[in-house]
Amino acid sequence: MKYTKEERLDIGRRIYDGEITRYEATDIYGIGEQTARNYMRMYRDVNHLPPKSHRKAGPIKVSQKLPAGMEDLESMTKEELIQELVKARITEARLKKGYEVKGDGSVIIYDSKNTR
Repeated sequence: MKYTKEERLDIGRRIYDGEITRYEATDIYGIGEQTARNYMRMYRDVNHLPPKSHRKAGPIKVSQKLPAGMEDLESMTKEELIQELVKARITEARLKKGYEVKGDGSVIIYDSKNTR
């Protein structure tokens, strides 16, 4: 269905202002999603408006609750955290190679049958 320039600008205004989404416009007006996007861009360009941001306005909410076992990490200094990260990566690499080193220095070698 063909729309006049005024109708296209009205559809573009509704999308730009957030009254409807591009996807809702496809159902309401029988146009494609890209066509709806083009109408919104046409409205924006004719009225010299800035592009809309894809992000929702407002601050990002971050949960203050820490996962179990994270309280001790919270009290560590930056250097201590880096040291723990290095230890974790070394342990991960050793496990991938099929062995583990215990705290007393003993080595446990895993058979390939046990690790898969």
